[in-house]
Amino acid sequence: MQLSRKALNSRWAWTSAGAIAVLVVLNLADTWLRAKSGYGAADLQFMSAGAIYPVIVAWSSLPNAVLAGFGLGLDFLLMPLYAAALFYGSVAAIDRFASKEGRLRRVLTVCAMAPVAAAIFDACENALQIAMLTGGPSATLAAYAMQATTAKFAGIAIGLVLTLGGVVGLFWKKA
Repeated sequence: MQLSRKALNSRWAWTSAGAIAVLVVLNLADTWLRAKSGYGAADLQFMSAGAIYPVIVAWSSLPNAVLAGFGLGLDFLLMPLYAAALFYGSVAAIDRFASKEGRLRRVLTVCAMAPVAAAIFDACENALQIAMLTGGPSATLAAYAMQATTAKFAGIAIGLVLTLGGVVGLFWKKA
């Protein structure tokens, strides 16, 4: 099944708007959690196992634990939204700048899957963080979480670059 350019742009717009809306709510919740406990969910992304102990203590009170759980849960809603938005933006860039079959189109098509992989790594990262928060941190889990975080950001960066190409393609007319 192929999408028309109009359908692609519509899906791209809706998923982008949804991702931005969820990201705003997530950042507000994380800012509130950081103000109340000293740590936000984003602080967990590059923490070692030893650094997580103060987070566990800070989030052990009920209001902080609920807010932390809300933030981590809301991140699971954000994942498919940003993956879809960046994927659609990547497809728009491919449609605009590599419309003919060839090596460039194949490479960009593979790169368009990077945001989807980023969301999968993000889910792994969150699962590892939840495991450390509930079962106790370990150096191994912290190292795996850090690697998942790095892979997530790499996939998001690739998706953002391609999506920027898709945005440019909306305004740049073919010669």
